[in-house]
Amino acid sequence: MNDSSDHKRLGVMTLAALGVVYGDIGTSPLYTVREIFAGSHHPVPINPDNILGILSLIFWTLIMVVSAKYATFIMRADNRGEGGIMALMALVKRHTRHGRQAFWLVLLGLFGASLFYGDGVITPAISVLSAVEGLGVATSAFKPWILPLTILILFGLFWVQKHGTALVGGLFGPITTLWFLVLAAMGIHNIIQAPMVLAALSPHHAARFFLSQPHLAFMSLGSVFLAVTGAEALYADMGHFGRTPVRLAWLGLVLPALTLNYFGQGALLLVHPETIKNPFFLMAPDWALYPLVALSTAATVIASQAVISGAYSITHQAIQMGYVPRMQVLHTSSEARGQIYMPAINWGLFVAVVLLVLGFGSADAIASAYGISVAGTMIITTLLVYVAARRIWRWGPVRAGLVLGTFLVMDLAFFSANLSKIADGGWFPLSFALTLFILMTTWKRGRDLLKERRDQGGIPLREFVESMGHAVIPTISGTAVFLTPNPRQVPHSLLHSLKHYKSLHERVVIMNVRFTDEPYIAMEQRVHMEHLAERFYRVEVRFGFMDLPDLTATLHACDNTLLPCDLEDTTFFLGRELLSIGKAGGMAMWRKKLFIGQSRLAGTPASWFNLPVNRVVELGAQVVL
Repeated sequence: MNDSSDHKRLGVMTLAALGVVYGDIGTSPLYTVREIFAGSHHPVPINPDNILGILSLIFWTLIMVVSAKYATFIMRADNRGEGGIMALMALVKRHTRHGRQAFWLVLLGLFGASLFYGDGVITPAISVLSAVEGLGVATSAFKPWILPLTILILFGLFWVQKHGTALVGGLFGPITTLWFLVLAAMGIHNIIQAPMVLAALSPHHAARFFLSQPHLAFMSLGSVFLAVTGAEALYADMGHFGRTPVRLAWLGLVLPALTLNYFGQGALLLVHPETIKNPFFLMAPDWALYPLVALSTAATVIASQAVISGAYSITHQAIQMGYVPRMQVLHTSSEARGQIYMPAINWGLFVAVVLLVLGFGSADAIASAYGISVAGTMIITTLLVYVAARRIWRWGPVRAGLVLGTFLVMDLAFFSANLSKIADGGWFPLSFALTLFILMTTWKRGRDLLKERRDQGGIPLREFVESMGHAVIPTISGTAVFLTPNPRQVPHSLLHSLKHYKSLHERVVIMNVRFTDEPYIAMEQRVHMEHLAERFYRVEVRFGFMDLPDLTATLHACDNTLLPCDLEDTTFFLGRELLSIGKAGGMAMWRKKLFIGQSRLAGTPASWFNLPVNRVVELGAQVVL
């Protein structure tokens, strides 16, 4: 009975993984072969030797990058079951004792996360646009409507985000499964016409391509890389499904379907070279073209959905870790804690995607910008996993160097080939990533500087508590909770409250909320309390970087014997800093201005921690940076 239940669950999780994890890499056949042979970036001449060489390159890239690197090695570097660049950064930081090394590792992780956002903008644009361009294959009458229809579909995709993906998510797996089955069927149908393409399964065709035309072969890597641009999702979404379902979906369906489809496109080009204008859609018979466009559009929407959800998740993690200002987070499911909606991120991505579609105008043009950000993220992932292999897995330098060094050489080759795309559009994801990197590092440095300024001249908490024991101060019934980033000093909000109200509550709680390098903290382990004196308590609340920081729910679940307070009779006091620029150092003047601008746009602690609005009092203080 248990075995049957386990197998059923494995099947369900594998189907779900198909819908979420493989949408991006699964839609790559829409544009990869066309970009290699007809793109603006070093197109490869169409002849039998080149076709076999390219097909061999694509197949062995899928094997080495996805099967060997990600499915076999990278997915071992999980942070309590969670994957992705931010979780990996937190993992290696936790196992790094030297502050300087940890600093550089964090910077690497942040830049990798920034590059991920570049991918998040390009994937919806190129995927949906490639699918809609299939209408232009059917008739030229549709060509003027391709861009408007693409933008309309994208608007619908981003608009529906606020309703959550729980209902639509149930369709993702079946639709994506159908998509991969159709990919395989189209491939088989065309391979039958030219079975000689199966010879490309041998790596010697890729080697011969490199030996005969080394420069062209190397430059073609920039377009070949488009076949694996969704590989990072295997690692990023591992926490949602587990290693086994992700690997099973890849080996059982995705890899065979992709291989058959790429080889089918190659077979079509061998027989009909003129079909290079859009080999994917021209693989299908005429009667199947419109259904294929509809299925392709659905598949690209699913692929885009996964990237958008990933952007929410990584932003939420970055906020918890202190690299992004607090912003509104709406929870779209009462059961799945990872399903969230962030309006600012959603519509910011939408504007960026639309500008990208209008600015580049076609999937071919966008393909010139695609790849460089993903290749950069892959390099950073490899470097961070090397650190994990040495410090967590206890691999020796030779073993770690041989295994991960091999992957790093591949990553660098793809990244170098993509560098030639910078002038043609590769500048966009790099500029986008650099902007986000500056914003994140400025926010983190600004918060650290603010803490330094705020702590200057602070009063030690224990001295204050002792002095209050001898003072005669009127008492107010109920509990006052003062949130503070420094639990060893008296919160400024407490000093201002005492100054204004000339009284103290019968219970005074100094509360510090801390976010850890672990993804989740169990509810019963979140709250740690210390009774300082008759009326004073010091409480530390810990959340993981993927937890929802709901203080109300956490305190409700807290043992009332530890902290005897009724939330209906509790007032939360928050400090609000009014920032101004001073002459003291610590940060460049332009970054101080940028930090103040970010602070004005940041959400309030009350909404972030889900505090009852009618129980919150904010007290301001002037801080000079």
